Amino acid sequence: MACLGGRRGFRPYAVPVVRRRGRPECEAPLPRCPASHAPRPHIRGGRLVVPVRADETEGAGETMTTESEPVDGPVDPGLSAIMSERRQLINLAYRLLGSLAEAEDVVQETYARWYAMSPSRREAVESPGGWLTRVAGRICLDLLGSARARRERYVGEWIPEPLPDRTEWAAGQGADPADRVTLDESVGMAFLVVLESMTPAERVAFVLHDVFRYSFAEVAEIVGRTPGACRQLASSARRRVRASRPAAAATARQARVVRDFKRAWEAGDIGALIGVLDPGVTVTADGGGVVDALPHPLEGAEEVARYAVALIARTAGLTFLERTVNGQPGLVGQRDGVTEVVMAFDVVDDRIRRVWAVRNPEKLQPWRAGSPS
Repeated sequence: MACLGGRRGFRPYAVPVVRRRGRPECEAPLPRCPASHAPRPHIRGGRLVVPVRADETEGAGETMTTESEPVDGPVDPGLSAIMSERRQLINLAYRLLGSLAEAEDVVQETYARWYAMSPSRREAVESPGGWLTRVAGRICLDLLGSARARRERYVGEWIPEPLPDRTEWAAGQGADPADRVTLDESVGMAFLVVLESMTPAERVAFVLHDVFRYSFAEVAEIVGRTPGACRQLASSARRRVRASRPAAAATARQARVVRDFKRAWEAGDIGALIGVLDPGVTVTADGGGVVDALPHPLEGAEEVARYAVALIARTAGLTFLERTVNGQPGLVGQRDGVTEVVMAFDVVDDRIRRVWAVRNPEKLQPWRAGSPS
């Protein structure tokens, strides 16, 4: 059986790969992702503190914390190596799920399973990073299988959770560098939306192979199919990406188009707005049923321009700032320093082809970490 290596580089799309040898041990059934956020594994007072969900017979949804024996002197380098995998796991889970909140839950569940094993079983794992990746990938696959049903119950349109630039993320109070997702074209909003159209197996096979450079033999261990079947899944996913994503404009050109849109919008200039919008532009908004938002996508340059101008009165008091959203030029609307909307754009041939506006407060937490309360 092929092994899962430890930490991998992202492809986007040609990154050298350093492989590790070792066969990960992962025989336990798939865990369920907790519904609420519990503290993640951390070191406190020389002890390792690991949150573990109580068994369902003892109370579903509850969380327990277990502490190791006190550690004298420096922290075990093996422990540091395990915890250093956290950012890689967050990066993987976010690309598979499109939600930072769910990605954090997946990573916590993965660590809880690792520390639920006996020390002797953990020591027998030759590639801890590979073991963690395998478990996290399987949890994500399990979640993606139920995601369609959950999205059908979601109020309004569902948009992947937007991410700020790492410099703004770092400015947030209590922000953990290990929680930051590496921003590249594999987290662009347009790319994530295409991933949403894939089957769970396609998405996992494609992301693991094309983005994280895992072999199809390794992907097969996570997806539960043959390497040949995983190759076909990734090929199908690749065709979806190519069909949906024409060559993107350079970042500087995208920024200029977004800036022109912002100026025309603030001026209420319908003609200028139409000039910067693609004739078939689509605007999608996500309020999650918590705040007002377009219930369905709005299409057409003139329709979108007139709707945008009509919104001016409703957005009084909002200050729109040019910010990086998922690694691309975007806009952030703030009121009294608090982010209320994050807008991502897909720019093709110097025209805005798609706009995604996220207003659901639950998806704006990374943008509000440093906001005044």
